Amino acid sequence: MQSLVSVDQLEVHFAVRTGFMQSMFGKETPVVRAVDGVSFELGKGEILCLAGESGSGKTTTGKAILRLVEPTGGKVLYEGEDVRSYNRLRLRAFRQEAQIIFQDPYESLNPRQTVFSTVAEPLEVNNLCRSLAEKEERVAQALVDAGLHNPRELFLRYPHELSGGQRQRLAIAGALVLDPKFIVADEPVSMLDLSIRAGILKLMVDLRDKKGIGYLFITHDLSLAWLVSDRIAIMYLGKIVELGSADKVIKEPLHPYTRALVSVIPTPRRKVITQQSLLKGETPDPVNVPAGCRFHPRCPEAKPRCREAVPLYREVRPGHFAACHLLDS
Repeated sequence: MQSLVSVDQLEVHFAVRTGFMQSMFGKETPVVRAVDGVSFELGKGEILCLAGESGSGKTTTGKAILRLVEPTGGKVLYEGEDVRSYNRLRLRAFRQEAQIIFQDPYESLNPRQTVFSTVAEPLEVNNLCRSLAEKEERVAQALVDAGLHNPRELFLRYPHELSGGQRQRLAIAGALVLDPKFIVADEPVSMLDLSIRAGILKLMVDLRDKKGIGYLFITHDLSLAWLVSDRIAIMYLGKIVELGSADKVIKEPLHPYTRALVSVIPTPRRKVITQQSLLKGETPDPVNVPAGCRFHPRCPEAKPRCREAVPLYREVRPGHFAACHLLDS
């Protein structure tokens, strides 16, 4: 599969605010290691899911790829070009081809803009239409592509006049109107009812098949990841701890963290979630990252070596990567 996006040792660190006395005495400023050495490739027309608990760095990774957040280190290649080297004009062109769908459409949509204004804004910003008729045609087509029928009847409506599913489809239409090749979908259905989720997910898969769009699908729900993605990458505390095909990661997980996440996926046959399946404790502070394996404070299988040495992220099986000392023996 031809590579669309290639991420190599991506880092995003945020400085922590310190007190006046600490800055006066020259103490080192602590940093939050939100993303700390993430690497993966996304092929054209592929859906790669980035999964993990809240605070694992999933959303920051997606924003850093689009340079909505500036990376601290590493490389992001888009069709072979380094995104970090883009000048202003090239970055503007890149953002026509790479879009993002946010988690909450009611928060991401401007309540003062109509449906038409919302979808037409990217066209106006990039001066892509020569006439009002052309603009109306492209807006109407984007709404149809997003699953909103009779689009011209919606042109003058506001977000609060739409249902939750319609608002999310409007957000998707705003991303599609520029005919992107790559979309970061950040928890695109987490705010929707279960009855609406299936329709939105089917829409995204259909658009992938029809237009060849590559998705970085961000979610904390592994059941959704298994349903829509080609491959799944599991993140924990700023790092990817496992990556492989959706079936392999769900059915044959290698990392203890992945096994814990998979064990609590609701299934009809499982009546009780065992105590051993539930992770204990909270995710460690990303300012004070534990030595050795980052997961060892919560890992029920941790060994002394896990507390001392950082595990090597490697290909354990063909196409299936993981970072765990337990796989070395």
